Amino acid sequence: MILQKKDAFNRFAAKRGLRSTRQRDLILDVFLSSHDHLSVEELYLKVKATNPGVGQATVYRTLKLFVEAGLAREMTMSDGQTRYEHLSAGEHHDHLICTRCGAIVEFEDATIERLQGEIALRHGFSITSHRLDLYGICPACKATPV
Repeated sequence: MILQKKDAFNRFAAKRGLRSTRQRDLILDVFLSSHDHLSVEELYLKVKATNPGVGQATVYRTLKLFVEAGLAREMTMSDGQTRYEHLSAGEHHDHLICTRCGAIVEFEDATIERLQGEIALRHGFSITSHRLDLYGICPACKATPV
């Protein structure tokens, strides 16, 4: 799967006339090996741990390219923090997001997907994409007094 995503990005970059760079390849490797929803800063720190020569601006620009290539999705959280997650063509999931600690739980639910389709149909819409983020307090934070 990771190799397919790397190939997809390399094809995207070639079509855009971008040359392959060691730094971009490293950022892609680190990004794809993480299963977290990363901010630019978090990804930068992970990349910097293995290659201190990579700058934060390079990580930011590269993440934007991943989004354009369809390999990543940009999510702006309720606190204004932007996070990135990697995705595959045809893959879909929704999120539960803790407003205290920022934990993100991914989930899929066929009933929710069916209801969204029914609602769109009732209103004459054709869904081309959607995003469902549910905000609340996670079990760990509920168990900890504020």
